[in-house]
Amino acid sequence: MHALVDSGDAVGPAGAAGPTLGEAEFAFLRDFVLQHCGISLGEHKRQLVQGRLLRRLRALALPGFAAYCDLLKRDPESELGELASCISTNVTSFFREMHHYDMLVDELLPRWLEEKRGGGRLRIWSAGCSTGEEPYAIAMVLAEALERTRADVDAKILATDLSPQALAAARKGVYPVDRLGGVSDERRKRWFLRGEGSYDGYAQIHPRLRELVTIQPLNLLHEWPMQGRFDAIFCRNVVIYFDKPTKQRLFARYAGMLESRGYLFLGHSESMYGLSEDFDLIGRTVYRKRT
Repeated sequence: MHALVDSGDAVGPAGAAGPTLGEAEFAFLRDFVLQHCGISLGEHKRQLVQGRLLRRLRALALPGFAAYCDLLKRDPESELGELASCISTNVTSFFREMHHYDMLVDELLPRWLEEKRGGGRLRIWSAGCSTGEEPYAIAMVLAEALERTRADVDAKILATDLSPQALAAARKGVYPVDRLGGVSDERRKRWFLRGEGSYDGYAQIHPRLRELVTIQPLNLLHEWPMQGRFDAIFCRNVVIYFDKPTKQRLFARYAGMLESRGYLFLGHSESMYGLSEDFDLIGRTVYRKRT
């Protein structure tokens, strides 16, 4: 749900609003983003990247892109999240691709909660959680299933993203009311607190859902600190911009992090065709681990 470099964005003429991104600097940034984020930037993205990064140059009081590249060379990790935030566009909403949530409600959650009843462990990972709409939507259907079945299950949702700004918004859990279009009236009343005064027109996620969701920074291409396995992983609209080798490595790592016959949910324009033999396609962009 965190799409890097949306080609629909536009910026002004090269150099009009500040320093120009030269060929050498763009080549370095292109290699850096590919290595650390798995994103392939074509030459046609140079003007877009320039426009997006000018704000970062101003924030850091840097004279130009050469100085910014020097900063990345000296300390890549310190700036990686900010770089990803600058060149990314959050594409997300509550209950986007509703058929995935229907599968959770109608099939997966009832089965898991019955199998794990009596203190079992249920884990779902929202990888690329952006500003939090996805993990909180999962938390809604999970909380409702727990209430409905009264199952004694240790259930948690892990939400991760590379962008510090996106993670800050997810932790805050406050959204404009007009962003709740995918949420039913019943769920709005049940799972959101309406803002008043200066927060009029906003809604905050209910504390019960916040208890279910753990939000952490994570670069999908780096080491993963998680120890246990997951029953399901949501990685939707994240890998579409990755190159083929990165996709193959990521899907293999997901397979290793899933329980036997665990589920991987991809975005509507993503596919695992020709990229992995660890999964079977069982529904619209829904894959199940083979063993």
